Amino acid sequence: MPEILSEIQRLAAQYAADTVALRRHLHAHPELSFEETNTAALVTRELLRLGLHPQPIANTGVVALIEGQPGGPTIALRADLDALPIQEANDVPYKSTTPGVMHACGHDVHTASLLGAARILNELKGEFKGCVKLMFQPGEERLPGGASLMIKEGVLENPKPTSVLGQHVFPHLPAGKIGLRAGRYMASTDELYLTVRGKGGHGAMPEMNLDPVLVAAHLIVAAQQLVSRRANPKIPSVLSFGKVIANGATNVIPNEVYLEGTFRTLNEEWRDEAHQHLRRLCEGLADSMGAVCELEIRRGYPYLENEPHLTARVKAAAQEYLGPENVVELDQWMAAEDFAYFSQAAPACFYRLGTRHEDGRFAASVHTPTFDIDEKALATGPGLMAWLAVKELAGA
Repeated sequence: MPEILSEIQRLAAQYAADTVALRRHLHAHPELSFEETNTAALVTRELLRLGLHPQPIANTGVVALIEGQPGGPTIALRADLDALPIQEANDVPYKSTTPGVMHACGHDVHTASLLGAARILNELKGEFKGCVKLMFQPGEERLPGGASLMIKEGVLENPKPTSVLGQHVFPHLPAGKIGLRAGRYMASTDELYLTVRGKGGHGAMPEMNLDPVLVAAHLIVAAQQLVSRRANPKIPSVLSFGKVIANGATNVIPNEVYLEGTFRTLNEEWRDEAHQHLRRLCEGLADSMGAVCELEIRRGYPYLENEPHLTARVKAAAQEYLGPENVVELDQWMAAEDFAYFSQAAPACFYRLGTRHEDGRFAASVHTPTFDIDEKALATGPGLMAWLAVKELAGA
C-alpha cells in the first residue's frame, strides 16, 4: 500500500495549517465535561462540510460514518472534547478566553486530529473497503465518563467496529514520535470520600474530647497497608489521599475530619477486594478508637487494556508511517482514561502522541496551567490516525 501511504502523508502535510487553526480555535474556546455544546457544534459543521451525516450522542457527543467501498469491516476512531477547570497561565495568541477553563489535557489536539483524519479518509474513501466510525466523545474528565454513556447508547453497534483506536498527547515525547504498550496499560480509578466523626473541644483538654484528627491520621497511615501488605506485589496499585480538611484551630479540636483520595489498580478482581478491605479498615479502626468513619467509594473507569495483536499491528503500521526510530515502547501508567470502557468492550489500542519541542519547550505535564504543545504534532496525529484506519481495514 505504498501509494496510499504517500498520499495520506501528502494530504496530512497539505491540511496541517488548517488542523492547527482548528486546534487553536478549540483551545481558545474550551468547555467543561458534558457542557461541550459549542465544541460539538463546530465538529458537526466540519463533518457536514465534508458531506458526512453526523449525529448527536450522549447529549454533547457526535458520531459519524465514512463509508468506503462495500464489503469491508468497520474501524472506530475516538477523540474527546472536554476541557479542565484550570486557569491558563500561557501567554499565547490562542490562550483560553473562558476564565477558569483550559484545554490542559490536549483534548483540543485530539479533536482537531480526528477532524483532520476524517478529511483525509473522506477524500480517499474510494481507496479502501469498509467504514470508519468517527466518535467525538464528551466528558472524559468526569465520572461516569462519556465513553460509558456512548456505549450505552449503542455507539459500538450498527455497524459494530472490529477495533477501536484512540490517541492522547504525551509531553514526555518529542513531536513526530508516538509511544504505545500492549496489554494492561492504564489503571482503573475510584474516588474515595471519608468523613471521620468524633467529639471536638478545646485543644488543651483532649481527655474531654474524641479527636477525629488523630483517628484520620491513623487511617491515612493504616490504609497504605492495602498496597504494601494486602496487594499482590505483581499487581500495580496506588492509594493516595490528596485532600484532608480538619477545620479546627491551634487550640480547637474539630468534630469531624473530611478526606478525599483515589485508589487505582490494573486488576479488576483485586480492585473489588481492595474496596472491601478499605471499608473494613476504616470502619473498624475508627470504631476501635471510639469514632465513626463513613466511607463513600465512587467507582470510576476500569483499567485500560491494549489488545496485544491489534497493538502489534498498530506498532508495525506506525513504524511504516513514521519510521521505526519514532515509535517507542511505554511503561505502564497509573493515570486513568475512560477510553478504557472501549477497551473492555472491543479490541482497542490507545497510543500516545508526542507533543514536546525538541529543545524541551512545552514539556509541562498535562493538567497544569502551562501545558502546551509543539504544533508539529498536528502534522503527525491526523495522518497517522488515517493510515492506521486504512491498514486495519485492509487487514481485518
